Amino acid sequence: MLVFARYGYRKASMDDVAKAADISRPGLYFHFPSKAELFRAAVEHALDDSIKAAKNALADPDRPLRERLIDAFDHWAGRYVGPMSEEIGILIDSNPELLDAMPVEYPKRFLRIVVAALAADASGHTGIRPIDVARTLLSTANGIKHDVRTRKEFRARMTIAIDLYCAR
Repeated sequence: MLVFARYGYRKASMDDVAKAADISRPGLYFHFPSKAELFRAAVEHALDDSIKAAKNALADPDRPLRERLIDAFDHWAGRYVGPMSEEIGILIDSNPELLDAMPVEYPKRFLRIVVAALAADASGHTGIRPIDVARTLLSTANGIKHDVRTRKEFRARMTIAIDLYCAR
């Protein structure tokens, strides 16, 4: 993803990716017959990792909901904060034909796991539907992600947003 973000999809070469992955170019082609397939697999891998990490963060009912939400949003959006975050967003947005429904489906998957965690939390009865809280937190995370320079800043700002919900 970093090679594609650095050079853009069109200018990134299989040689660049092979060097970054410490694999030979023929070895890379053995696994990915085309740059389009490699790009799709890289994005899918990154999104799968984010979903898995967020799901694991939300799965531990012994931890307070506040901590689980902070960790989940950090795994979903916080890991993409920093110098390359804008480039990766532009890269994904400017190549929709390569990604099919991924840019729409993965955020929906993340939203569903947040809604489930909010709905399962006994202390979360605020009169606000879990789907509305989850959507608001997701929108907040997306905004913060583009407004901060570091992951630490993202966590601090997202913590404030989650504390506003949890303080009710």
